Amino acid sequence: MREMDKLTAIIIEDEEVSREILKNYLATYCKNVELIGEAANIEDGQKLIETKNPNVVFLDIEMPYGNGFDLLERITDINFEVIFITAFSNYAIKAINLSASSYILKPIDIDELVAAVAKVAAHKKDSNKISSTKILAENIKAINNKDQKIVLPQVDGFEVVKISDIIRGEASDNYTVLHLTNGAQHTLSKTLKYYEDLLTDFGFIRTHKSHLLNPTHVVKYKKGKVGQAIMVDGSVALISANAKKDFLRFFAV
Repeated sequence: MREMDKLTAIIIEDEEVSREILKNYLATYCKNVELIGEAANIEDGQKLIETKNPNVVFLDIEMPYGNGFDLLERITDINFEVIFITAFSNYAIKAINLSASSYILKPIDIDELVAAVAKVAAHKKDSNKISSTKILAENIKAINNKDQKIVLPQVDGFEVVKISDIIRGEASDNYTVLHLTNGAQHTLSKTLKYYEDLLTDFGFIRTHKSHLLNPTHVVKYKKGKVGQAIMVDGSVALISANAKKDFLRFFAV
C-alpha cells in the first residue's frame, strides 16, 4: 500500500477476546491499518478519539454502561469513520444502513473486514467526501423528528437527502427509483424491499409490489380494484387490494 492509503485506528470493544481477534486480523489482512489505541468502554474510547485523532474507529455497538451510538452523541467534532462490530442485526443495522456506514457482524468475516477497511481508505482519499459517521450521528440526534437523512449512492459519489423529502419509491427490476420533492429521481442498485425495510419505521407504506410511498405526500386517492394515490409531484403510486387497509388507516378512513 502507498503511504496515502495508511489508516490510523482504535478499537472500542468491551470483550478482550474480541479485541485480540480483531487486532490479529488487522495485523494479518489489513497491513495498511496502524492500531494506535484500544478501549473497553465508551468513556475511555471517547478520550482516545479526542487525543489520538484516528482515521477509523472499530466500534462495538452493545457495551456495558452505554452503547456505540451513545459514544457518537458525545463527540462534537467527528472527523473519523466508524466500522461497527456487532452481534446484533436489528434496529442498529437500519440506522447504520441509512448513513451508508460499514458494519461487520460477529463472528468477524475476514472478507467483510477487508472490504470495510478498503471502503474507508477509498473514502479518506476523496477530497469531496461527506462523513457517513457524521450523517449517522445527526440521525441519532434527530431520532424523534423529521430531519433524519439517508445516503443515496451515485455513480460519481453519493447524495445526502432528508427522508421526509422522499415522495415515493418504485421498483425497476432489481433497482429502485426514488422520487424526491425537488423533482430529482435517483436510480439505486438496491431492491424496493431493501428500502421498505429501511423506511417503514419512518411511516412509509408498501402499497404494491412495485410501489413504496410516503403518505404525507399523497394529495388524492382514487378508488378501484387497484387504487391510485396521486402524489404531490403529480406521479401515481398503485394501491393493491391487500395494501388498501394499511394505506387508508393512515388517513383515518
